Amino acid sequence: MTPDAARKTLTARRDELLASLTEIEDQLDDPVPKDWEDAASERQEDEVLSALGHSDQAEIRRIDAALARIEAGDYGDCVRCGNPIAEKRLQLLPDTPFCANCSP
Repeated sequence: MTPDAARKTLTARRDELLASLTEIEDQLDDPVPKDWEDAASERQEDEVLSALGHSDQAEIRRIDAALARIEAGDYGDCVRCGNPIAEKRLQLLPDTPFCANCSP
């Protein structure tokens, strides 16, 4: 994957995640229902939304790091060993900083 193609893919995914986070924040700001059962159900939904939001934020951080590697000219090289990351791996995980051997 070329750096330009990766930048385009990563930027598009980042935009999707930011839109998702906005929706999650809007839903989390909804008032709590007065009915006890509805409130309990709402609380469970809020926990799920919150977990999704944390996951989205973590992915945004990985994307930002990948975009920084593109700008620095280091994209596609493993941050641990320095070897090139396989093309297929970058296509599947464009934000990965590790080759398959160094992946935690």
